[in-house]
Amino acid sequence: MKQIKVLIVDDSAMMRKAIRRILETDTDIEVVGVARDGEDALRKDAELCPDVVTMDINMPVMDGITCMLHLFEQHPEVKVIMLSSLTQEGAMTTFEALELGAFDFVGKPSGTVSANLHIIGKELIAKIKLAVIQRKKHRPSAFSKSQPIKKAPARASCAIAGKSTQKVIVIGVSTGGPSTLLEILPHIPQDIDAAIFVVQHMPPMFTTSFAKRLDDHCKIPFKEAQNGDIIFKGQGLLAPGGLHLIVRKNIQRSEYMVRLTTQPEGTLFRPSVDVTMQSVLEIYGKKTVGVLLTGMGSDGADGMVAIRKAGGITIAEAESTAIVFGMPQEAILRGGAEIVAPAYNIAKEIVKAVSRL
Repeated sequence: MKQIKVLIVDDSAMMRKAIRRILETDTDIEVVGVARDGEDALRKDAELCPDVVTMDINMPVMDGITCMLHLFEQHPEVKVIMLSSLTQEGAMTTFEALELGAFDFVGKPSGTVSANLHIIGKELIAKIKLAVIQRKKHRPSAFSKSQPIKKAPARASCAIAGKSTQKVIVIGVSTGGPSTLLEILPHIPQDIDAAIFVVQHMPPMFTTSFAKRLDDHCKIPFKEAQNGDIIFKGQGLLAPGGLHLIVRKNIQRSEYMVRLTTQPEGTLFRPSVDVTMQSVLEIYGKKTVGVLLTGMGSDGADGMVAIRKAGGITIAEAESTAIVFGMPQEAILRGGAEIVAPAYNIAKEIVKAVSRL
């Protein structure tokens, strides 16, 4: 296999050294150079022609987003992975970068140079490799500059919001999720006869900002789920980073509500798609629609199998559009996918599934 050429861009010399040390543990990756700011990165890119650039956001001389835009003009094939601070400001800037064409992001541990940087090492290496694989796919993105996301029209007080629901849609997604969700969810109609739970693998600060972005661009209201939220039709809830989203019954009011928990502790991801799917299935049974989209690993595959066995409807993203065909592939291989569809058809499949329940 040809080595993946990577350029590291960061204004901290110690951080550049630490990232290089991490990447050089993988024999498939060759660090071809480092740059101290955006202008330096543009010069190094022209000289070294890397496959992937890891890009710090806040830098002197030229910041990461400005540099990324110039890179795309200078070297259209390059893939950029943002290294983002785990703060509210960092999250907002990261989503701006994703909208402008960044492949993905990795959250930096706190501090200029953290002793915990090794924690993100595996994630960064995996995303660098995925970025190169994804270059072969010519999938239109919801974040494409040529197809900007349109803000949802102002909602009148939603006619069905506030009404309890007997149907629930659970969507699980990981790597590549933000752009895929924004290709699907804005097409869900305001009068959908179900509540929607979205479980996106994402750090805590990032889910707060992402929920706001979904709310801005969708016909149905979206929010980051909180303990005690009552579940209504025509409503979207995003699982917060670092917590599992489960459903419990409010005995006093005969309503179903959200509970956020750190249990079970042994899951690879928190929030976990499987945990939410299993919890929803216990309450809604065959009135559940399970959807599994792009992502590494197998989270959600068992939940999809359980939903299908219970008589619910399951939809997996097709390989043709999945940025990472890991989670949906596992659902398909295990027999958990009744319907397999490209991302651009999934909103339509969700609406059809809800009407079938």
